[in-house]
Amino acid sequence: MELIHLILDLVLPPVLLIFTLMILPPYLIYKFLNTILRRFTVEDLTGKVVLITGASSGIGEQLAYEYAKKGARLALVDIRGDNLPKVAETSRMLGSPDTINISADVSKSSDCKQFVEETVVYFGRLDHLVNNAGIMSVFFFEKSTDISKSLPVMDVNFWGSVYPTQFALPYLKKSKGKILVIASPSGWLYGVKMSFYGASKAALVNFYDTLRVEFGSSVKITIASPGFTRTAMSKGKHLSMGGTVEINKSKTDALFDILPLRSSSECAKAIVKGVCRGDRHVTDPSWYKIFYAIKVFVPEIMEMFLHILYIIILPRNNKKKNAVAVNISATNGIKMF
Repeated sequence: MELIHLILDLVLPPVLLIFTLMILPPYLIYKFLNTILRRFTVEDLTGKVVLITGASSGIGEQLAYEYAKKGARLALVDIRGDNLPKVAETSRMLGSPDTINISADVSKSSDCKQFVEETVVYFGRLDHLVNNAGIMSVFFFEKSTDISKSLPVMDVNFWGSVYPTQFALPYLKKSKGKILVIASPSGWLYGVKMSFYGASKAALVNFYDTLRVEFGSSVKITIASPGFTRTAMSKGKHLSMGGTVEINKSKTDALFDILPLRSSSECAKAIVKGVCRGDRHVTDPSWYKIFYAIKVFVPEIMEMFLHILYIIILPRNNKKKNAVAVNISATNGIKMF
């Protein structure tokens, strides 16, 4: 047995390399022609039924508006329903023929079964499932005293997409529908201070890449990786299906201050366009893709750069800002806590 592995170690890599070099030119031609073709075969969403989780704010809300502009009927799901009527009303004004609002928690299997069935009973079908609901967790792993507090991150970000997919699959196969998954560049990059968030998104990417193999062409899957956008997350809050839970804002300030933020409306527009074209992956803004290339070809340099930035430079800058704030408050007779 060991001899077989030795032979494979010596023979398989060069054989696969030669095969890859041979097939790469025609594959690139195919990809180029397919990209052009898909721009002329955009899906017509008029009258189709789209279920969106986390629809009351942020990217989820903007996705609802983009689908509405294309004439889709919407099932809007959120753990807190206070803002859903407003989103539904705006969606109808933008062109959606019909909408329903459902209050549910995606981390609960029973709730997911309920909102999928309620959608199908009301509309009679399901064409697109948009797994958008997610929450963020920001902290250094070594400074955590109770990592069990991060369990909701996996419950919402991962299982909150798996459960709806399980219950929606029979209806999506019937309509030859699509699944849109909102992942993150943190799923394939290094999310400093976001280890659990990045792990939950990496799990999503691997899970749905695997489902592509299992489903074949019966249900198409688009994995979207939006960069940092102007949402409740970027304002120092958790975003959980539209419900917001305050977190320590100081932990997120440095993280978001150094990056240009994309508007959630422009991000949603790019994502829906990609879904209608049948794109496998959508990264917006597209310049985030360069980080993936750097990680693949020179991972040590990427790791060193991020370590210097987040472990050395940013903490020093934060200390300087805090010192200035304390000095100002002292001169004004105000005590800072």
